Amino acid sequence: MNERISYEHYRPLGRTGVQVSPLTLGAMMFGAWGNTDHDDSIAIIHRALDAGINVIDTADVYARGESEEIVGKALQARAGSRDDVFLATKFHAGMHDEDPNQQGNSRRWIVREVESSLRRLQVDHIDLYQVHRPDPRVDVDETLGALTDLVRQGKIRYLGTSTFLPSQVVEAQWVAEKRQRERPVTEQPPYSILAREVERDILPTAEKYGLGVLPWSPLAGGWLSGRYRRGGERPATSSRMSRQPARHDPDSPENRVKLEAVYALQELAEEAGLSLIHLAIGFVIAHPAISSAIIGPRTMEQLESQLGAAEVALPADVLDRIDEIVPPGTTLNEADRGYAPPALVEAALRRR
Repeated sequence: MNERISYEHYRPLGRTGVQVSPLTLGAMMFGAWGNTDHDDSIAIIHRALDAGINVIDTADVYARGESEEIVGKALQARAGSRDDVFLATKFHAGMHDEDPNQQGNSRRWIVREVESSLRRLQVDHIDLYQVHRPDPRVDVDETLGALTDLVRQGKIRYLGTSTFLPSQVVEAQWVAEKRQRERPVTEQPPYSILAREVERDILPTAEKYGLGVLPWSPLAGGWLSGRYRRGGERPATSSRMSRQPARHDPDSPENRVKLEAVYALQELAEEAGLSLIHLAIGFVIAHPAISSAIIGPRTMEQLESQLGAAEVALPADVLDRIDEIVPPGTTLNEADRGYAPPALVEAALRRR
C-alpha cells in the first residue's frame, strides 16, 4: 500500500514543460458505467494521488457527467490537491438523446459545455481540454478558434485531441499555425500490445510535432488483465462484452486470433516473472513517444494491480518476443481502432 511512483520516473508532456507521471488515472469507470459507489470511487482517486499519479483524465460523456462530478468531489475533499493535479477532460459525444446540438465540435457547443464541465469538476480551469473524436461536419478552424478563446479567457490551459487520424493531427497543427490559433499539444490514441497500428503513423507524427501522447486502453479493454489463460475457465459475461461483442466476446470470429495472442503473452509474462498487467503497461510506456498511459480501474484492487507497472523496464529480449507475438504496427481486431472514418461506415460516401 506504500508503493509510490518516484518523481525521477516522471516524463515531459510533449513540449509543454509539464512533467507527468508515467500513469494517468482514467475516470471512465467511476459512476454509472462502472463503480456506482461515489465514496469508493473517491477513495480510489485519493489512493492514486498518494501513489504519485498526478494526471486525472475524464470526459463529459462518461456516465453523462457523473464521472466529472466524482472527480470534482475527490479534489474538493483534499485541500490543495487541485494544485497538484494535471486535470484533463473531453468534449464531443452526445450529452442529450433528443438534442443534436448537445454534441460535436462546434463553437456553440464547446463554449457551453466547458462551463458544465467546470461546474461538475468544481474548478475554475481545466488543464487539458480534449476533442474526444473528430467531427467531419465541422471546420477544424471553428473548433480551434473556440478553444483558443477559452485559453485566453483562462478557462483551459492546453488543448488536445483524442483518436484522431494522422492526417487530422497534421491538419490541426497546420491550421493553428496559419490561422494563429492555439495548437493541440497532446493526442490520446488507443494503444496496447493487441492494438499497435498507431506505431505506423500516429506516434511518429506526434514525435515530429512535439506532442505529448496519452494512450488509452493499454490493457486492451481487459484482455491483458490476466483473466484469460490457456485451459482456464472463461470469465463470466461482462457489461463490456454485452455492449461491444465485436471487441470483447472471446468467441467471436474477430477475437479468436486475439485470444491466442493473449495466451502467448500470458506465458511470456510468467517466464519474465511479471504479471500480464505489468507486461502490458510496461510495453506501452516503453515507447519513446508516450508521455503517460491511461489506466482505468473500477476497483481499488484493480488500481493496486496496475500501480507497480509505472517502474517496469522491459528488457530487449522480452520486447522482441512481444514483436513476434504481435508484429509492430498490427492491430488484431478492427474494432480496437477506436475510430472509423465516415467513408468506411457510410456507403453513400464511397459511391457516386
